[in-house]
Amino acid sequence: MRAEERSYNELRPVSIQTQVNCWAEGSAQISMGKTKVLCTASVSETTPQWLNKPGHGWLTAEYAMLPRSGDFRVNRERAFNSGRSQEISRLIGRSLRAGVDLSKLGERQIYIDCDVLQADGGTRTASITGGFIALALALKNLKDQYIIKNIPLKNYVCAVSVGLNNSQLYVDLDSKEDKSCETDMNFVMNDQSNFIEIQGTAEKQSFTKDQMLEMMNLAHKAGLALIQKQKELVGGFFPKS
Repeated sequence: MRAEERSYNELRPVSIQTQVNCWAEGSAQISMGKTKVLCTASVSETTPQWLNKPGHGWLTAEYAMLPRSGDFRVNRERAFNSGRSQEISRLIGRSLRAGVDLSKLGERQIYIDCDVLQADGGTRTASITGGFIALALALKNLKDQYIIKNIPLKNYVCAVSVGLNNSQLYVDLDSKEDKSCETDMNFVMNDQSNFIEIQGTAEKQSFTKDQMLEMMNLAHKAGLALIQKQKELVGGFFPKS
């Protein structure tokens, strides 16, 4: 039996608190089991110099772990001081850009900052799921101030991990499971059941095509459960069809 007596296909307890930062245009703190991530969305009225698209906006992300977020202290860092944080920052940015129509954002940039308060596996996936809520709230804030006419959300975006260990699959890995798994996969998906990005490595043992399909199916089911939680918070922000 796994920790918290959950089944192989069960998410850890998930909670999302919104508007936890009174200064940010959008913010959310997501907890998945013992993993806790603070996600803030900040709006800038400038775009990157390389973005030569009049009327077009941009979204970028930064990820960092606080010094005692894990079971030992890590050095305080800027997001781009370590290769791992840089890679995760780019993943978060790519994933969330898939959920918003940047052509309707105007010439402004949204920064998504994901700070890991407490880490017990799945920090990058939690950052994407919580970061989407912060993004949606920031876009609602812009609309409420009549800065943009409509909220340019296209899809919900969430992420979840799946692992393979001794031929058994597990969804939403905690730190202990992550370290012991033979294969660790991260799936980013939207509410149309389409995958945005898949990251995976067979660290100890290769996996079969059938096992890959099983992992995708597990991630899909868990992702839909996360999206349902997102809908409860920001479902009204989407354009009426």
